[in-house]
Formats: sequence, structure tokens, C-alpha cells
Amino acid sequence: MSAATSEAHAPVGGGVETPSGKWRDGENFPVGSWLIRRNLRPHVHAFYRFARNADDIADNPLLQPADKIRRLDRMAAVLDGAPGDDAPAAAAMRQSLLATGTTDRHCHDVLRAFRQDAEQRRYRDWDELMDYCRYSAAPVGRQLLDLHGESSATWPASDALCAALQVLNHLQDCGDDYRGLDRVYLPLADLAAAGIGVEALASGGASPALREVLDLLLDRTAPLVAMARGLAPRVAAAGLRRECAVIVELAARLLGRLRRDDPLAMRVRLGKSDFLAAFVNGVVRGARG
Repeated sequence: MSAATSEAHAPVGGGVETPSGKWRDGENFPVGSWLIRRNLRPHVHAFYRFARNADDIADNPLLQPADKIRRLDRMAAVLDGAPGDDAPAAAAMRQSLLATGTTDRHCHDVLRAFRQDAEQRRYRDWDELMDYCRYSAAPVGRQLLDLHGESSATWPASDALCAALQVLNHLQDCGDDYRGLDRVYLPLADLAAAGIGVEALASGGASPALREVLDLLLDRTAPLVAMARGLAPRVAAAGLRRECAVIVELAARLLGRLRRDDPLAMRVRLGKSDFLAAFVNGVVRGARG
């Protein structure tokens, strides 16, 4: 969940959703790419829009926490069948659920995470951050697996991948999140152990102490990426298996870039060569499922 401009987040049209227009811009990982079965892509995109619009509510600096929660509750009500066109992404998501017969559990789980974002700005330790990822990140992978009719036995590896992606995104955006939203996902216990506070994130570059914390979090994320490598072999759907393998490769490459580069001094992002190499390696790995 990263900060954006106030103008982009301004409420529009009297609706409860406040879409920023980010959609796929700036995303590190493919969302419902052509590797996914054609008939399922609209449903993948419906879930992504639903989660993206809910995320934008939670990230909107113009809204008070109580208003954010009211809007997220309204999205939940429309998802559950309440009439109204003030939450179009939620209405579209309900239609998708009805069409596919998938559970609404994962949608409600991400809404829970965004309600948490509306009120909670600090995380005590790694365990508390992982509990947040259980609701903010894991449902995305689970929804994709459910759409393909995959076994819940794939969930542990998927959860590991989604948690890794979430933490990597937090590290990419740690400066912007602090400066724009006063939100810090870096565990306070780790900052304190390094002798620094959240104010270290206001700098234009990471201090040696903050770099130590970033590296510690990357050390904890690396085993999640390693566990995620077990996902693709467990996925039956060929296209999804390849997409999972590609995303794992991208996560590993982003982790490496965050080890080398300073997210406070620059936007750490993957380059075209990273995407190409991850695609080739991922497709090859995914073909072995």
C-alpha cells in the first residue's frame, strides 16, 4: 500500500470507492497475464480492481479513519448483495463470485486488512506483520488458486509467496509510506534493536543502522521466496503454474535489487532484463510441473 497524490485520491462522483487510476501502472508482478486461461482473466481482473479500490480507500490521505472504514464496510455490504451503484468494483466482484461459484472469504479478508490500514500505522514485530499479510496478501493468491479449482494444499506455498511480495513492496515504499501516510510496516522492535526510530525513514538515504534493518527483513523474506518455489509444481493448471513460477522469479530478483539499492534514495524497481529473464526462467520451471 503506497502513497499517491492527493489529487489522485480525491473522492469522485459521490461513490464510496476512490480509485487512484493506478491499475497496473507501477506493479512489479503480472496480474492475470495471458498465461492465465482466457475465460478466467476477467474474474482475476475483477478481484484485482476490487482489492485495488479498497486499498485506495485505505491509502487516501484526505479521508479520516472512520470514513475509510465506513466506505470499506459499504464495499462489504455491496459484495454481500446490498443494492446500489456507489461501489462498482464491489458490485462487479459480487457478479464474478456468482458466475464462478468461488467463496467471498478472500474478498472479506482483504477488506479486513484495509480496515486495519485505516487505523493501524505501526507494527510491533515480524509476527504481527506476518499476521497482517495473512489478510492483506495471502487472499490474493488463494483467490487465484480457487478460481482454477486448485487444492488448498497449494495454500502454504502461495501464502509464503504473497507474504514475500507484500514485504518487498513495503520495503520499496517505506519512505513514501512514512512521509505520505505516517505508516510504517518495518517492525518497531527491529528499528529499536538497531538504535533508531521511524524518523530514520524521513531521510533521503538509508543510514547504516536502517540498512541493517532492511537487510534483516530481506533475510527473513528470503526463506519465504524459497518456500514459494514449491508452489508451481503443486499447481495443476498449466498457465497458472507458469505464472506462479514467473512471479517467484520476479520476487527473487526484486529481493536482490533491494539488497543492492537504497529504497530511500531511489525507487527500487525491476528492469526489462529482469522481466525477460524471470519470464524465460519461470516458463521453463513452470513447464516441469
